[in-house]
Amino acid sequence: MDNGQDPGLVAVATRRTALTIIKPYRFYGEPVVKACIENGTSCIDISGEPQFLELMYWKYHQKAAEKGVYIIGSSGFDSIPADMGVIYTSNKINGTLTAVESFLTINSGPEGLCIHDGTWKSAVYGFGNQNQLKKLRNQSNLKPVPIVGAKLKRRWPVSYCRELGSYSIPFLGADVSVVKRTQRYLHENLDQSPVQYAAYVTVGGITSVIKLMFAGLFFLLFVKFGIGRQLLIRFPWLFSFGYFSKQGPTQKQIDAASFTMTFFGQGYSHSCPIENNKPNIRVCTQVKGPEAGYIATPIAMVQAAMTLLNDVSNLPSVGGVFTPGAAFAKTKLIDRLNKRGLEFSVISSSEV
Repeated sequence: MDNGQDPGLVAVATRRTALTIIKPYRFYGEPVVKACIENGTSCIDISGEPQFLELMYWKYHQKAAEKGVYIIGSSGFDSIPADMGVIYTSNKINGTLTAVESFLTINSGPEGLCIHDGTWKSAVYGFGNQNQLKKLRNQSNLKPVPIVGAKLKRRWPVSYCRELGSYSIPFLGADVSVVKRTQRYLHENLDQSPVQYAAYVTVGGITSVIKLMFAGLFFLLFVKFGIGRQLLIRFPWLFSFGYFSKQGPTQKQIDAASFTMTFFGQGYSHSCPIENNKPNIRVCTQVKGPEAGYIATPIAMVQAAMTLLNDVSNLPSVGGVFTPGAAFAKTKLIDRLNKRGLEFSVISSSEV
């Protein structure tokens, strides 16, 4: 989720590390990445755009490695809670974690919820250019990451989560792309068991489901055509049923908002063979924090930068283009986030 600021660059020069807030990143991000690498400067961004993030990896990972710099994307609300949340869950299970589902709940106050249209624009351009992302992935020709343990079953487009007492829909942000890239890195480079992952967002009761279905249908219809995308970008408030606006949230809306991301994980105890057996461990964890775009995102981004500067010995041994989980899995980032309002906790853990 972009934080709604106008296109621009925020840079912190200490030890040659840049923090970038540039939206949409598909238009403004690559020149900054290129300039950082050429000048030996590490870079952290808050992009939630899978096409940009994956393209930067394929174009600049080797160049960044040669320069010894770290280019770390999606270091805001997209996607530090999800990516580090899966790693946290894996660290807290007494065995091998093999699959996780996350459920994002956005909480609002009496004045409701509103998101700046910068996030809306990124979504419009992202869905409008899905074919480019598919082409990029096909060209990469990566071998599949192995599925360990029981295969994670995908939920219906609208499903009911009994544990949370709410309907949910698939989360269409960058989290799944980022977490999968992290799990590939941890498996291929650190020989860790990969974790299957699916992301959802809770939408409340049946009235909210119907409202979102209509908004989704309009969005998917209009985003396919150039004139449709222009209309979506020009009238975000109308086509999002009031969830997005050019003005963004009021201060009262920001102060009253918060988020909870709940992770339901399953895996195998050390005494239970994985082959031909059902998972025998369940674990539930949470990441909780303040309003996502204007408060949680800056906290996550700044603490990622502090970790990059201060936990050098625990970063990957060579530079490159990384996800937050790939870069920070062995660092104290979660401890730093806990101290500043993004709280990671274990809700329950049991063997069945």
